[in-house]
Amino acid sequence: MVDTSSYGLLKPLQKLSDEEFRSFKELLRKEPEKFKLKPISWTKIKNASKEELIMLLNTHYPGHTWDMVLSLFLRVNREDLSIMAQKKRRYKQNKYKKFMKTTFQTIWTSETNIHIPDRNYQVIIEPQYKALQDIFDSESEPVTAVVSGQTGGGKTIFLRKAMLDWASGNLLQNRFRYVFFFSVFSLNNTTELSLAELISSKLPESAETLNDIVSAPKRILFILDGFDYLKFDLRLRTNLCNDWRKRLPTQIVLSSLLQKIMLPECSLLLELGQRSLPKIYRLLQYPRVITILGFSEQCVESYCVSFFGNEKGEEISENLRNNKLIHLFNKPYLCWMFCSCLKWQYDRGEEGYVRAKTDSAFFTQFMVSAFKSTYASTPLKQNRAQLKTLCTLAVEGIWNKLFVFDSETLRRNGISESDKAVWLKMKFLQNHGNHTVFYHPTLQSYFAAMFYFLRQDKDTHIPVTRSIPQLLGKMYAYDQTQWLQTGIFLFGIANEQVASMLKPNFGFIQPRDVKQEIITYLKSLSQQGCIEKLERPENLFTCLRDNHEERFIRQVMDLFEEITIDIRNSDVLSMTACNLQKSPKLKKLHLHIRKRVFSEIYNPECCNIEIFTDNKLKVARDWEMLCSIFCNLHLLDLDSCHFNKMAIQDLCNSMSPSPRMPLTAFKLQSFSCSFMTNFGDGSLFHTLLQLPHLKYLNLYGTNFSKDMIENLCSALRCSACKVEELLLGKCNISSEACGIIASSLINSKVKHLSLVENPLKDKGLVLLCEMLKDPSCILETLMLSYCCLTFIACGHLYEALLSNKHLSLLDLESNFLEDTGVNLLCEALKDPSCTLEELWVSGCFLTSECCEKISAVLTCNKSLKTLKLGNNKIQDTGVKQLCEALQHPNCKLERLGLDLCEFTSDCCEDLALTLTTCKTLNSLNLDWKTLDHSGLGVLCEALNHKRCNLKMLGLDKSAFSEESQTLLQAVEKNTNLNILHYPWVEEERKKRGVRLIWKSRN
Repeated sequence: MVDTSSYGLLKPLQKLSDEEFRSFKELLRKEPEKFKLKPISWTKIKNASKEELIMLLNTHYPGHTWDMVLSLFLRVNREDLSIMAQKKRRYKQNKYKKFMKTTFQTIWTSETNIHIPDRNYQVIIEPQYKALQDIFDSESEPVTAVVSGQTGGGKTIFLRKAMLDWASGNLLQNRFRYVFFFSVFSLNNTTELSLAELISSKLPESAETLNDIVSAPKRILFILDGFDYLKFDLRLRTNLCNDWRKRLPTQIVLSSLLQKIMLPECSLLLELGQRSLPKIYRLLQYPRVITILGFSEQCVESYCVSFFGNEKGEEISENLRNNKLIHLFNKPYLCWMFCSCLKWQYDRGEEGYVRAKTDSAFFTQFMVSAFKSTYASTPLKQNRAQLKTLCTLAVEGIWNKLFVFDSETLRRNGISESDKAVWLKMKFLQNHGNHTVFYHPTLQSYFAAMFYFLRQDKDTHIPVTRSIPQLLGKMYAYDQTQWLQTGIFLFGIANEQVASMLKPNFGFIQPRDVKQEIITYLKSLSQQGCIEKLERPENLFTCLRDNHEERFIRQVMDLFEEITIDIRNSDVLSMTACNLQKSPKLKKLHLHIRKRVFSEIYNPECCNIEIFTDNKLKVARDWEMLCSIFCNLHLLDLDSCHFNKMAIQDLCNSMSPSPRMPLTAFKLQSFSCSFMTNFGDGSLFHTLLQLPHLKYLNLYGTNFSKDMIENLCSALRCSACKVEELLLGKCNISSEACGIIASSLINSKVKHLSLVENPLKDKGLVLLCEMLKDPSCILETLMLSYCCLTFIACGHLYEALLSNKHLSLLDLESNFLEDTGVNLLCEALKDPSCTLEELWVSGCFLTSECCEKISAVLTCNKSLKTLKLGNNKIQDTGVKQLCEALQHPNCKLERLGLDLCEFTSDCCEDLALTLTTCKTLNSLNLDWKTLDHSGLGVLCEALNHKRCNLKMLGLDKSAFSEESQTLLQAVEKNTNLNILHYPWVEEERKKRGVRLIWKSRN
């Protein structure tokens, strides 16, 4: 028997007569068709009691039960029951709204600390509030909206106000019956839950039941806040679930809700900060964005007046404005901290002032001022011990990604109820329901960083707090707010002046010790392999900005010879320019500059026109400053950079000699500029190619215009040009343009040319062959994969190969050469005068028919060392022929590619014999081939043989059975053989100059 209190529809249903109930059931048989739902079997409906029928409906149609039943009441002429059910529903909904109004009124007055009258705050957020209403009022279908903006910019306050206004009946009343507000970071220590449990945690007694609520999912809005501080990775695409009742790992429940797998008809309103936005935004379905801009100068002034009263507030705001400090407090919580700090000073009879050069200095003055007001006569030692308990709580939370604390956690960290009351009064902590949180997560990061200054050698080691190197490692390995913010404060408190602010109240601290630990860690980081180099230098730059000590910044920047940085906004550009000016040892710089940095399109939703104009000027100055260091670099890599004309001109100017910087002073040896969106007319080439040490130029993915081709070729013909490697892949170079380039290289110093992924066609290849036949051509490597070539091109290559004495590598991969074309190349290769050492013809539509000619080459050619035949229909017949040639004593081949060549395990004995016979073969690529276990066994026996000289075998071990993997692992253990998946991919990309787009690299 079902619990009658659980179903709001049961009582009205019980009032149906037996005849009405039978009619109700008859009508119910076809009702699911309207909602495109599967019907319940008639037998179950027919035999069900009223209680059982409600249970059936809620089980099978949880999102549609109410609409079905209310409609059927009308169709059996019981409008009174429909009205009765709706009244009951509204009553329970009103119970929830009343409960939420009380809850959020308390949160608004005691936790938000906005200190601005509602009418004033409403004016501040008017554009965003109107956007919120427009988004949800204009559409009846489910909506996902995102509130974005800077950390601390007021996003949470905005959402709390929206929740309070809904509960008060002032917002979105006709759209949502239920709005649920969750701070997701409070779930960090919850490993499993169900959405049902999450919703139930917010429901008061006598509210509607879950089934009643979820029966109308279109009338539900979930407000989710705090993703920047959530420890779970929500970028899951598998194991997602649509059952809102099922207990699952927390990240699966949240991911399923965000990606509209669970309750897809509900709406979402999400707070996403700078760290969580790029990770979560792409998971969402057609999100609408509302940007919170923080406080304007007028808002800060209004805040000061509200906090202090008219006369004093106006005096303070005028002082801020005159000293050009007002913009520093554009975040609500910073504004509150500033005003609180001043008030404590005034209350102590002091002249109010706030030194706000850095965040750490500001937070330290705030904290010290609070202590002086509360513990004025307490000994330093006691103050230090008191502060340390709070810092231990903070740092433990940071390491455990815990931002909500229960009473047991407070007690364990030495915080008693009386201590907690003091911290609450000082606003370091605040209540969060039955739990406790720091006033703002940024304040928790500050106290966490302070922990490392208060600890002493004699202190008992607390494993969870870990070390400074471990903290820095987290900061550079994970792009998460709490690590970065804690790192910023660690650097900032290490400033001598900031540290001196602490001494009068807490005794002496050792900033130099912390700085030395930072230097030691960064030094070890800079000395590791390339992959371990500074992953996110912008995080380091942000930390250095808060330290503000010139000597320390130079010590840090002096550690790095190579840096890769993603300049995603104007702030990162400014920090990069400033810090790289202090990096004399920097030799290699890799830059990615996003579109918004040099954008000339004004977006009124992001800022006002004055700020936009000022920002454009600042970007121009910062870019010019950054360009000024390029002359000292050995390598400059501009990867997927979005420039405007001004930026290109500044880049060009930075490469131009001047009285202060003569041509001989330039050190640049390698310049790459891939996927350039605005290269101008190519006049940069005349500047660039005259640099005395420049030998490498890669312009992969840059769309060449006619002017660019002409300027490039003109610069290449210049005797001052020293370029030896020219990589022009995917530049949209036509046959005609190819001819112009070819003619400009005849007397040049270029030894390596890549024209991959360009529509050269046979006509372009003919012009290249004319260059190759010229005696003054010194080209050694020619890369022509994906160039729309056919077998006709091979006839011209035949002549070129016989004439040219320098060419050692020819890449023709993925062209339509067919057997006819390769047979022509084989004729050239058999000639003793041909000096080619590497031939790449993978994916050229070859069959086993050409293997006889190739085999003849292998038995007589003494120059050819590498032959790549992958992705062709070589099959068993061709492989067996090749193996016979490899076993010939005259064969000198060292590397053979047979990946994706459609042969079977029947070839394993031939391959095995080849491995023990051919003395020169050291690399064999069989990648993407899954041999059967017996065939692999034959191959492994040969690989273990003492006469096998193989050093590299291309195979995907993970594609084999467990038994076969064991065989391969044993071979690797017993020999010097490396078994690799994609064994040559990096080498091939490098020689072709192929660059992946930036996103695929990160």
